[in-house]
Amino acid sequence: MELDVKLNLKKIINSPNIAEMLDQRALTTIGANVINEFNLDKDSRAQWERRVEQAMKLALQVAEAKSFPWTNASNIKFPLVTIAALQFHSRAYPALIPSQDVVKVDCDTSNAVDPQQKAQIEDRNKRIEKHMSYQLLREDQNWESEMDKVLITQPIIGCAFKKTYWDFNEDHPVSENVLAKDFVVSYWTKNLKDCNRQSHVLYLSANDVISRQRRGIWSDFKLLPSQTIVEGNLAQAQDLAQGVHQPQSDPGTPYEFIEQHRWEDLDGDGFKEPYIITVHKDTRKVVRIVANYFDSSIKRNEQGEILSIKPESYFTKYAFIPSPDGGFYDIGFGILLGPLNESINTIINQLVDAGTMANTAGGFLSRGIKIRGGNYNFAPLEWKHVDSTGEDLAKGIYPLPVREPSQVLFTLLQTLVNYGERIVGSTDIMVGENVGQNTPAETARTMAEQGQKVFAGIFKRIYRSLNDELRKVYRLNQLYLAPEVKFMGNAVLAADYRPEPVDLRPSADPHVVSDVQRVMQAETLKQTALMVPGFNVYNVMKRYLEALKVPNIEEVLPDPQGPNAIPSQPDVKVQVEQMKAQERKLSIETKFKLGMAKLQAEAEVNRAKIAKMEAEAVKAIEEAGGIKKGQDIAMLDAQIGAAKAKQEGVLKSIELMMKATEGEVDYDANARGILGMEGESGNPSPDEIPAQ
Repeated sequence: MELDVKLNLKKIINSPNIAEMLDQRALTTIGANVINEFNLDKDSRAQWERRVEQAMKLALQVAEAKSFPWTNASNIKFPLVTIAALQFHSRAYPALIPSQDVVKVDCDTSNAVDPQQKAQIEDRNKRIEKHMSYQLLREDQNWESEMDKVLITQPIIGCAFKKTYWDFNEDHPVSENVLAKDFVVSYWTKNLKDCNRQSHVLYLSANDVISRQRRGIWSDFKLLPSQTIVEGNLAQAQDLAQGVHQPQSDPGTPYEFIEQHRWEDLDGDGFKEPYIITVHKDTRKVVRIVANYFDSSIKRNEQGEILSIKPESYFTKYAFIPSPDGGFYDIGFGILLGPLNESINTIINQLVDAGTMANTAGGFLSRGIKIRGGNYNFAPLEWKHVDSTGEDLAKGIYPLPVREPSQVLFTLLQTLVNYGERIVGSTDIMVGENVGQNTPAETARTMAEQGQKVFAGIFKRIYRSLNDELRKVYRLNQLYLAPEVKFMGNAVLAADYRPEPVDLRPSADPHVVSDVQRVMQAETLKQTALMVPGFNVYNVMKRYLEALKVPNIEEVLPDPQGPNAIPSQPDVKVQVEQMKAQERKLSIETKFKLGMAKLQAEAEVNRAKIAKMEAEAVKAIEEAGGIKKGQDIAMLDAQIGAAKAKQEGVLKSIELMMKATEGEVDYDANARGILGMEGESGNPSPDEIPAQ
């Protein structure tokens, strides 16, 4: 049914209840449209509801009345689906929901013009991290428990939903769990972003309704005794499993309302706008209409006509395994393991019934057998008198041919259970049981990692959903947060939640699905950083301590800017050059020692030669008697002079080497000069001095 209304768009955006502006005819049309389209969406997912109904019965181990093969026959429900859900929850919850710092804001300081601006960006990001983590873990006291419910129902049904909104009574954001049975969209919806309508079924007490009316956000209407009974097979299955039976005459029966997020054209321009419309299901009475957008969310052309509107998002879908048929609602262990679980139940009950028959089976008695009292049941150690001989008894009693429980059934049962464990990854090593004393540690670790891969894709989906939820909280802070909020000794400004995008994400790592894996990765990184230079040792050690979940890390890890800072590893190139210089120095020292010894020996030889030549010269002078003798003396004088000049050079070299070793002159430079290294000029080396 089409509407015929024309309201001022700017006027209705901030209205607490647009329903007060509409006439009864328009409200009747809107109410009928909401309920009719809600029923259409319910019908589209009817098959999914039936499958989930069976899944819930298996998970909750609902034992229905059984009369075959006899009344009160074995009716055991093996908890395969429940075990799978609990195993998933035990890994997902601690991995995805840390006890501290749920939110992480990565610093993008690439556009910072100076160090001061960079520090301001980092401080703002830290304030957002601390504030949002405080909001989720402390301010919203139910957030963690609601996430707990999500991660236990999601693996059974296949999907779970969270509703994030601003609680104006408490003045902070709230993110609560919404059961899949109470969140209705068309089964063939692709995603929530492009969904035409989303319906949330609300169950409210009379006080809840009256409170909303007195606050002026709901229209007044006469409350009659509620006749609402939860409808649908899915809801009935859950109620039955939990022992809930809501009588129609109960005065505490809640009132059922449909809160539908849909598009309506209330300004008559032909373009529908997003609104939240709440309707009482029984009477189809519209109690509230509110705009689900702001003027800043509207894009217009030059003529002022609306081109697009971005609605505010309230709901977050937590998907488990996407349905192969492309439907909106995903599949969980309840559907995936349903047929397998039913087969296991059948086999177990057959085995129990076979054991019962084997232990209690009767038979046939001939009419000639008489037992006093007519009592055919025996108590332990009881003997009965009969009016027949033993031979007659042997002939007159014929027991039924009942066989023992089949070993084939035992084998088949074990096979089915093993396949179930393989599907859900709940093998012995994954649940903490012993893998064998002779199993190497590395093999056990590899086996555990392979088992974790079953959940890798699911963990990433949950991570993305949690990221979407955090962005909704960021948006609510952007819209409604007070100018300055103080919390836990800290403060945050509304201006910190600026419209420009921030790199906001959960602090959890989607690639790490267990504490063991997290610690092993951190340990590997630490060992690598200690062996290979160039790592930021402080950040590496911080990650390692975080993986160990050490509280108050700043108290045990030295401040990188403080006096007890962990020294950074030197550059590998610097280390190589230092090693080369050390080797060069050692080589020079060796040559120094050899050269010094050679020069000192040569000096002693020169002194002896000079002394000998001087003695010969004296003797020649004493014996001088002719020209030839004069010539000999002159030659001796020349040789003595040359020898003394050579000795002077040797002694000078020795003196320089002594000063270099004592540090009085440049050791390296003089080594090159004295020893003739690297082709540099200077005094000759001892090897270059000609021998006499």
